Parts: sequence; C-alpha cells; structure tokens
Amino acid sequence: MKNLYTLLLILLALQSQAQIENPVKWSYSAQKTDKNEANILIKADIQKGWHLYSQFIEDGGPIPTSFTFSPSKDYQVLGKVSESPKAVTAFDTNFGMKVAWHETQVTFTQKIKTTSDKFTLKGVLEYTVCNDNKCLPPTEQEFSIPVDVSEAATVTTVETATPSAVNTTTTLEEPKTIAGPESSDSLWAIFIAGFLGGLAAFFMPCIYPMIPLTVSFFTKKSSSRAKGIRSAVLYGIFIVAIYVSLGLVITLLFGTSALNEAASSATFNLLFFALLIIFALSFLGAFEITLPAALVNKMDAESNRSGLIGLFFMSFTLALVSFSCTGPIIGTLLVDAVSKGAYLGPAMGMFGFSLALAIPFTLFAIFPSWLKEMPKSGGWLNTVKVSLGFLELALAFKFLSNVDLAYHWGILNRDIFLIIWIVIFAFWGLYLLGKIKLAHDSDISFISLTRLLFAMLIWGFTLYMVPGLWGAPLKAINAWLPPASTQEFDLYSKQFTGSVSTETATKKYANLFHAPYGLNAYYDYEEGLAAAKQQNKAVLLDFTGWSCTNCRKMEASVWADAEVLKRLKNDYILISLYVDDKTALAENEKYTSTFSGKTIKTLGQKWSDFQASTFGTNSQPYYVLVDTEGKQLVAPQAFNLDINNYIRFLDSGKAAFNKK
Repeated sequence: MKNLYTLLLILLALQSQAQIENPVKWSYSAQKTDKNEANILIKADIQKGWHLYSQFIEDGGPIPTSFTFSPSKDYQVLGKVSESPKAVTAFDTNFGMKVAWHETQVTFTQKIKTTSDKFTLKGVLEYTVCNDNKCLPPTEQEFSIPVDVSEAATVTTVETATPSAVNTTTTLEEPKTIAGPESSDSLWAIFIAGFLGGLAAFFMPCIYPMIPLTVSFFTKKSSSRAKGIRSAVLYGIFIVAIYVSLGLVITLLFGTSALNEAASSATFNLLFFALLIIFALSFLGAFEITLPAALVNKMDAESNRSGLIGLFFMSFTLALVSFSCTGPIIGTLLVDAVSKGAYLGPAMGMFGFSLALAIPFTLFAIFPSWLKEMPKSGGWLNTVKVSLGFLELALAFKFLSNVDLAYHWGILNRDIFLIIWIVIFAFWGLYLLGKIKLAHDSDISFISLTRLLFAMLIWGFTLYMVPGLWGAPLKAINAWLPPASTQEFDLYSKQFTGSVSTETATKKYANLFHAPYGLNAYYDYEEGLAAAKQQNKAVLLDFTGWSCTNCRKMEASVWADAEVLKRLKNDYILISLYVDDKTALAENEKYTSTFSGKTIKTLGQKWSDFQASTFGTNSQPYYVLVDTEGKQLVAPQAFNLDINNYIRFLDSGKAAFNKK
C-alpha cells in the first residue's frame, strides 16, 4: 500500500511541475541537557502554502515523516521523536481523509544518552510535502549532526536552526485534535449559575422596590400600550447587553491562557478568597459596596433623554444604582466563571444573570396588573441579602482550599474544612429561625412558612455534614471538599469499606498524592508506564488537579461504582497526573517547553505541558487509555457522569489492548 501511494504521489508531481521544487528547508542542532544527555533538534522551515505531514498518520494516508538514526557506540536513543508545535488535523483533498500536518515551522526532538563527549550523529529522514493542488514525491535526506557534550560546550548548530530545548522524553503517539478548551456542559453550568444569581439579585433590597417605579414609567410615559411594551422589551435587551459586555471585557482582559491558569494559580485563588470574604461581609451588613455618586448621577441625567439612548442609560442607571446589592453576586459569578477556565465563561455567566434580571422587568411592564400580586417590600429582602452572605462565606473557603492543596500547606484539611462549613450553615439556620439578629434586620413577631422551610433545609444539610467528621464519604458534596486522604480522624474507611490504600511509599510522589478507594495509582508517567510493561496491563492516564471540582465529581459518582472500580483495579495501571500541583522540579528536571515557550518549573506545569502538547487540550478531568508503549487505544474521555458510558470506555480500551 505504501508503494502504491508513493507511485501516485510521483505521478502527481511529474504531471504538475516542470521544475524541481524544494519547499522545506531543514536545519539541525544538538543541545546538552544533562551530564550525559542531549537533545537532537531537527527543524523544518516550510514554505508558505505547503504542509509537511506529521509522524502520526493512519494507514491509507500519505507517507509520514520518519527518522532513522545510525547505530553508534557513542550514543543511545531514549524514547521516541517528539514534534512541536502539535500537528494540525484536517481533511486532505489529496488523499480524501483526515491527516495531521505542520505548516510554517516544526521542530522534531530526539533525546539521547551519550557515551562520548564529541561525535557525529548520522541518520536519514523521510518526509512528504503537499499543497492544496499537488504533492511532491516522498523525499529521503541524510543528516549529519556534530554533538559536543563537553563541559565547555553550549549548542552545536548545522545551518540555521536555533530551536529551544525540550525535556519531554516520551510522547504519546497518534495525537488527536480535541475540541475547544471548554465543553458545552461547563458553559451551561455557568449559565445556570448566572441565571440563579440573577433571580437572587432580583429579590435584593436595591432592585425589588424599583420594579413598580420602572413599570410605572413605561406604562404612563408611553403614548400607547404597544409603545410601552416595546420600550420595556428594549429596556430588558439593554440590561442583557450591558452585563454581557462586562463578561466579554473580563474575557478580553484575561485572555484564554490566564482563564485556564486561574483555577490553579495561587494568586488568583487567594484573590478570589479575599473577594468573596469582602462580598460576604458586605451582605452581612458590615458595609456597602457603592459606586461614586457623581457617576450614578451622570447616568441618571442621561436617562432622561428620549429614544434608544435614553432607554440605554436608564438600563445603565439600574446597573449602577443596584451595584451595592448586585456587585457581590456579579463578582462571585465572575470569580466562579474565571476559575473554571472557560473562555466564554464570564460572558455566559453574565448572560444568565442579566436574563434573569431583565425578564421580570419586561414581563411586569407588559402585564402591569401582576404588580398587585407581588409581595410588599419589607424586612424579608434583607433576609435574602444576609442569606447570600452566609453562602458566599462558605464558598470562599473552597478557593483557600485549592491553594492549600496545591502547595501542600496542610492547613485546611478535610476535618477543618467541614468544621468551618458546619459552623457557617448552623449559624445560617439559627438566623433564619430568628435566634440571631443583625444590624439591618427588622423585628419579626413570627416565623413565616417560607423562612421555616428554608431553615429546615439548611439544618438538614448541616446535620448531613456531621458524619463527615468521622470519615463518612458525603458523596453529595464530596467534589467541594478536600480529598478524603487529608482526613485526620477517619473511622469510616477502615471499618465500613475496607478501602485501605495499597500504594507503596517507594513510588515517586507517593507522599504527595493519594488515590481514592484504595486504588494503587502512579503519579509519574514514566514510572507508571514501566509498571504497565512489567504487568502487561493497559494504562489509564488521569489528567486531574487539586482544584478540579469535576474531577472529584467523577471520582465520587463514577469511579465509586462497583463495576468501574473493579475494572480500574484489575484491568488498568492508573497514572494520575496533577496539572496544578506546585511542587518544584529538581534543577535538572526543569526545561523550556517547545509547545508554549514557557520555562517549566513545577510538577503541575510539567503535566499540563505534557497534556496540552500531546492532546491539544488543557481541561480536566481528561482520561486517556494507552498501551505499554504509550500508544493511544481509543478516543479519550472528558467529564461525563454516565457510569455505563465510562464502563464502555474502559471495556473498549481493554479490548483494543488485548488485540495487540
């Protein structure tokens, strides 16, 4: 088959060109990385309009790029050739199938172990290039690269190559192009959170009393009912536009990479913790967050203008006047969206928030008679505000926990976290029962039914958390809690589940990470792959993180299933790679990524770079099934709480592994 496609390419080339074309310029360099190790870097500069095929091409496609290194006593090849940046996967009209290729420039890296200080590495590379109209015949090119790893050596270069060093010794084959950095499920979750936040904001003291005034403006000032309804609809649209614009501004200011890094960044998480504490104290009555009065008055004056401009400034005035109440809610939503790393998250959160806020104003303007059915303003509005304060106070500690786990401070373990939450929710329940009164609360002669029901709900949740102090799994909220491995007082695991960890302390990083349900996991890719070869088992690569809430949801809801757990224990070697861990790498392990150009200094950065450069995604959780050589078995899986789907995923990987 390969010879057939070679002949086809030659015929196409002879038919379409009259002169010799050479759209690829190769250059070579050797860079010392350690005392007896070096990287051989082979760089291709590709002429505009042409593309060079990747090493990873499926059968039936073009001849892939390949490298053959001449045997020598002077060096030993380590691992496989990696390529950076990642290949573009697209449909190739020349072959009628999806293939992977590189444009403009690509660097291939081969790690070697040296036995001599100075020698010449020889070999042959084979490659194929095409453009939109034709392909050139497969080309073989010999190369000869001087290598000098003596103490005085720096970089030896042939021709013009100046690529950066890379420290990735092993890469997975058959890289796949993965869809965008965020899933629709994540965006929908952000939208729903924003919508619920908007509904909560609607019942705040700064907004709720304004409804009759706003509706009266549209019904009385408009010359006809139709014009009043049209103005009300435009008013609602402008509210949505203003808040969505805020979300887009946040997105543009941070950018994609910053949004993705926010979830694991100590700076971001500590900032989020501080902001939520401030928002909580504001709602609890300590102070009010307000905007400058001059700005509010200016916008209010502009709202008196007629037409669309007046309606816009009227909507803008609402946003400014209500900021003391909506500011903390908006801040919390933006913090949550940014921390999830979704590029469109802030905009989607603001869309949900503004939609929930705009719909009531519009509907009441269309149906003004509904105003008679609305509850009157009163002290209950402050109760809503204070309740949100308790909720934000609880959420704040989740962000502090992220930092604590990533840096292994050991301050906020599972026991302490649960005690803090139990206390917060217990005081919330006492407040709803009228046992605690804050500064802005009105006197109440009796407890309303609504208030009583909410108090019962809060107290039920509080009592649910209490067994967690003795090690109960608390599956409903497990994703929000620190891992069970941080539990200092645990009577549950040993007495009721027998799920005692089988991990050995000799494994790399076993002192830092612990797998759930007694799974014997590895936390270093190379070490886990070696174990897989020894036991002849397939590998489950688990890209996870300390701050990954969805990772904990998968572990609590899917991995906990008896059938899933049986397969994880018996059929696979589990390799869990924490992409947000802040453990510093040894000096000889630090490197500059050819994928991002950044210096990789921590363990989390190493695995994040590995995931992004290999699979084209940096989202977690992310599950990849590979064989003992690191070759991908089936399509990867992301966050999905369907247990049957995960079982099929594991079974298909095992079946593919057994066929090899």
